[in-house]
Amino acid sequence: MKRSSGRILTTFVGSLARPADLIATMTAKESGRPYDSQVFEAQVRSAVNDVVRRQSEAGVDVVSDGEQGKPGFVTYIGERLTGFEQRPAPPRAGPWVASREIADFPEYYAWYSRLRGESVSSTSGLFCTGPVTYKGHETLKRDIENFKAALNGVKVEEAFMPSTSPGNIEAQRKNEYYPNDEAYIYAIADAMREEYQAIVAAGLLLQVDDPRLVSYYNANPSKSVEQSRQWADLRVEALNHALRDIPPEKIRFHTCYGINIGPRIHDLGLKDIADIMLRVKAGAFSFEGANPRHEHEWRVWETIKLPEGKIIIPGVISHTTNIVEHPEVVAERLVRYAKIVGRENVMAGSDCGFSSQATAEPEIHPTVVWAKFKAMAEGARIASKQLWS
Repeated sequence: MKRSSGRILTTFVGSLARPADLIATMTAKESGRPYDSQVFEAQVRSAVNDVVRRQSEAGVDVVSDGEQGKPGFVTYIGERLTGFEQRPAPPRAGPWVASREIADFPEYYAWYSRLRGESVSSTSGLFCTGPVTYKGHETLKRDIENFKAALNGVKVEEAFMPSTSPGNIEAQRKNEYYPNDEAYIYAIADAMREEYQAIVAAGLLLQVDDPRLVSYYNANPSKSVEQSRQWADLRVEALNHALRDIPPEKIRFHTCYGINIGPRIHDLGLKDIADIMLRVKAGAFSFEGANPRHEHEWRVWETIKLPEGKIIIPGVISHTTNIVEHPEVVAERLVRYAKIVGRENVMAGSDCGFSSQATAEPEIHPTVVWAKFKAMAEGARIASKQLWS
């Protein structure tokens, strides 16, 4: 994993909006309607080529495939794992149902749910009814090949591929097979280990996406901060079990509060989870730092020591607003972190992905995302001049 040596490198969380033609074909595919598989494959290849090229042109140093072939950052594992059954279920009132946020702002979230575009796939009604094993070798191979082909001739520093965490999968698929939570989460970890290892074996960095690590607290009003920390402990242990044979310097870990453009007053503070996050056997840690609920948390690193050799990737551009951050603001954010943990240990990033679910109407317009990337790159250049002057 490259470090910010001589200048601040730029990256982001990984997901980008899919083109309209791909969304249409993916919708048919996910809903079980007839679709042309060759057309789908061609659309995915074209979309990956486009987003990789545009990341490079916008000044992103460490790029992803934009998750163009996935219907969602968690729901894609429906093609990759065995042991799950889908049953008819009543529609959910949005992803934040029963959360602390819904309890305090029901009118806002009812309005917000009406405005949100429908995602390609749903996680409602999924149950674990048998052994969880990995079956996604061919689709993973396709994603890797598409990404590596798109990287040919494109100037970037490094490339990473996102993969979801065992905790996210567990949260969205009710266990009816394993005797307890621990057995269930470890079974998922053993299965996902195959995906993690294959990504690294292909010469790519692995990014493990784990928003559930911090969003569990908000989603479970009956749980205290300490109970949420205890819940997180087991999930980090299971994730480390899955990562045990992979060098930490090949792994990025990302956590965030999801695409929730809302009040966000019940987000778990970074100070309450940073020490557990840092136990993940990763070389870099990506987290929210740009939106107004979390920008102040740069001070957490004044009291929590970053382990030797680790990198932080704070969000310096946000997925919660269509306002494009000024490059000077980006630079100020980066310099703050660099002065605490060391300039070589900081990389510029985003708070979250910009289309973690495949939807025709992402909250942040794609044209704005590219402008944000350019602002991030310019801000990193400004910060680099100050830090390496």
